[in-house]
Amino acid sequence: MNASQQAIDSRQLVLLTGSTGFIGNKLVCALQRLGFENIRCLVRPSSDLTQIERVSTQNGSRMEIVKGNLLSREDCIAATDGVSVIYHLAAGTGTKSFADAFANSVVTTRNLLDGVLRHNCLRRFVSLSSFAVYANQKNPCPGVLDENCPTESSPALRGDPYCFAKTKQDELVMHYGKKHGVPYVLVRPGVVYGPGKRRIHGRVGMDTFGIFLHLGGSNPIPLTFVDNCAEAIALAGVKKGIEGEVFNVVDDNLPSSREFLNMYKEEVADFRSFYVPHFASYLLCLFWEKYSTWSHGQLPPIYNRRVWAASWKCTRYSNEKTKNVLGWAPRVPTAEGLKQYFVSCRGDAIHA
Repeated sequence: MNASQQAIDSRQLVLLTGSTGFIGNKLVCALQRLGFENIRCLVRPSSDLTQIERVSTQNGSRMEIVKGNLLSREDCIAATDGVSVIYHLAAGTGTKSFADAFANSVVTTRNLLDGVLRHNCLRRFVSLSSFAVYANQKNPCPGVLDENCPTESSPALRGDPYCFAKTKQDELVMHYGKKHGVPYVLVRPGVVYGPGKRRIHGRVGMDTFGIFLHLGGSNPIPLTFVDNCAEAIALAGVKKGIEGEVFNVVDDNLPSSREFLNMYKEEVADFRSFYVPHFASYLLCLFWEKYSTWSHGQLPPIYNRRVWAASWKCTRYSNEKTKNVLGWAPRVPTAEGLKQYFVSCRGDAIHA
């Protein structure tokens, strides 16, 4: 991307949250490749800085490590001082609590945005969203999921704290954009994978009582290799004239769930699996949902028709907008990305 296409100068200050996470250090590398010289990383005091410190020595860019907590308004005000672009990757992941997910995704985002309003110097706020926010129930089967698809209007009914928190985070960012004029961009990756993530994604299936239930069948998996995803996020912060836009990130030549599972068994480790046809998985989710309602939550509603539509309904995925508007293309082909992923998984396979 040449300078005339960039919303900011490469010497201006960029802030990253979540820089020590799976995508974060790859984003630092992507920004360095774009020529950015002045990068600030807000990290928790307890964070492991090994990777980010290694990355900070590359390409001669200036890296500032600031320790703080996104739940602290004061820390957010200090971290956003003088910043031109914020890449907000930090989020509440891996929690089964709606309260924790909300605090670590929504409250933290509000604190950052309030800090931004104190300084009045921000040119772009890039918020990392997720495919989890999309409501896929009314999409044709098979249909195409793109940026025009609706998001969950009642995300709590999905029964997934991450979906709930990410949907509310998106709503908050859009509210600040409309009410306060914060120039934002939402980036929604599919399934981000690569060395360091060994778990087989739930879109493929789940491990239960020692048998892997294969639920995806012939459905494509919306994979994006971590390096490719990071590059799309980086471009979303610097491309001119895209304020208020949403970009989905998925790679080309996506494998089906069945193809992925077969490759995993061949390349990493073989294990028992049982294919559950789509009609059967739909009925199981329906019965689970109905029983949960009938029992007044005695059985948590973690499987329901919304979950089925989001994860296992026949769907194709488009990356055309991200390619055409951002000028992005996957740097690592899917075949090469899968090869690197499977190599990293060998010897320590996890099927859960």
